[in-house]
Amino acid sequence: MIVVTGAAGFIGSCVVSRLNADNFNDIVLVDDFSNSEKNKNFEGKRFTAKVDRMQFFDWLDANHRFVEFIFHLGARSATTGFPKEVYDTLNLNYTKTLWTKCVEYGLPIVYASSAATYGMGEFGFDDNHDVIYKLKPMNLYGESKNDFDKWALQQERKPFFWAGLKFFNVYGPNEYHKGRMASVILHAFHQIQETGKMKLFKSHNPQYADGGQTRDFVYVKDLCEVMMFLMHHRRDSGLYNVGTGKGRTFADLTINTFRGMGLEPNIEYIDMPMDIRDKYQYFTEANMSKLRSIGYDRPFYSLEDGVADYVKNYLIPNKYY
Repeated sequence: MIVVTGAAGFIGSCVVSRLNADNFNDIVLVDDFSNSEKNKNFEGKRFTAKVDRMQFFDWLDANHRFVEFIFHLGARSATTGFPKEVYDTLNLNYTKTLWTKCVEYGLPIVYASSAATYGMGEFGFDDNHDVIYKLKPMNLYGESKNDFDKWALQQERKPFFWAGLKFFNVYGPNEYHKGRMASVILHAFHQIQETGKMKLFKSHNPQYADGGQTRDFVYVKDLCEVMMFLMHHRRDSGLYNVGTGKGRTFADLTINTFRGMGLEPNIEYIDMPMDIRDKYQYFTEANMSKLRSIGYDRPFYSLEDGVADYVKNYLIPNKYY
């Protein structure tokens, strides 16, 4: 039996689909199932049970002997709009409790950290454990993720296998419910459909052209492959970056969205709001050497291939993965 928390969410539901593809069907979905829009993400998938996230620990106490692996992907992922107490409760303390139970019951766990922990990138984007204590996240979400990473590293008692995955800029199917927190590709797709063009921020940094702001965009299917690898690997515990290792520009992303839709690019550059100019991040790129060093050798989707698959096979036909 495999547990997936956040199973109705973007990444969690894709992991369930990937598990089903390898005939792992004895899956327990854990989430807050009150959002009917999110619940569409697991329609048609094969699983054993659904457990409300607030009842999960009682369920685990009663059923831990049947559990083989836990993917903990549930979190308050919005970067703004909630008080610190919400992030402490759902991201930090919830994960501490789950970690403690994994230690007690001898269960392996892969959990979602975030590249948001890196803040402005002052210390680079290296998943070396020594750097974790220096990082300065720019929002409460990133802070809650980094607080847990630091706590986990300091624990004397750890699960026999654990991995915290620092996801970079993830895009792909099953993010329809995310609203303003969805990837730029989804926003571009809708904006292009409605207006025939896409608006991007001008650059206010002379080192970057308009639209030249760079992110490590990683396709959600690659995240799933990394997690499948770790489920079978079960050694070399630690924190790992999950990106492509190659930063690409927002202009690249947008141009490929137009191409996926069979349209000529039409980008309008607008001024960045004054209130975010001083803290806007112009570059992220994952150092992927650590994950590669433990034997993960699959190639990552290129931006061109990932965007084409997402747009043509999911966004245009309005399908789920």
